[in-house]
Formats: sequence, C-alpha cells, structure tokens
Amino acid sequence: VQLQASGGGLVQAGGSLRISCAASGRSFSSLAMGWFRQAPGKEREFVTAISWGGGSTYYVDSVKGRFTISRDNAKNTVYLQMNSLKPEDTAVYYCAAGITLGAIVRDTQIESWGQGTKVTVSS
Repeated sequence: VQLQASGGGLVQAGGSLRISCAASGRSFSSLAMGWFRQAPGKEREFVTAISWGGGSTYYVDSVKGRFTISRDNAKNTVYLQMNSLKPEDTAVYYCAAGITLGAIVRDTQIESWGQGTKVTVSS
C-alpha cells in the first residue's frame, strides 16, 4: 500500500489541525494504521495507532485527550485530529501501515510509510 500524508501547516498554540493520510491499494481496510512524528534533532516517536476496523486505538501519553485518530475505509484514509496543540507538537508527522495495531505501537513490521507532513505550532 502507498501512503500520502497531507494537511500539515502552521498553527498557533492552543489551535487545532487535522492531517490526513490517503492510501492506495486494496489492502488498506485490512491494515492497522498509525502516526509517528519526528521533531527537529530528535528521534522518530510513535504517536497513535488504530486497528483495521477502527475499534481499537492507542495513544502515547503526551497526546491523550488532545489527539484523535480515525479512519474511513471507504475512502482509504486515516485522519489525525489534533486539538490544544502545543509548541512541542511541532514535527514532521508520518503515517504508517502495519499488520497489527501492536506492530505499529512497537514500531515493528511496518508495511509502508507515508512521506510526512510538517506541523508547526507557534507559541
């Protein structure tokens, strides 16, 4: 599956942004999906993941209650709604597809990566 992330941009602290990841290929609905991010000078970190059917989600503690992952299998798209954004959320956000939600959380057996979309939160 090929992934194309979009929707990044510049937003003020406290604001909201929704980024999307469109997938091509017939296997999207059978794959778990997730988002990672990489801030300047830092290692890539896991942010959130969602199971193939959307029934299970997992978030890193730093975004719980502020970010929401969702997916529309009919549109082959996964979304990340980001609210109450903080300057420390500034990063390039990458979507990823994996066999299971657990595989994405552990950053193992990632089937495909998107190209990244940049999110900048100004203070």
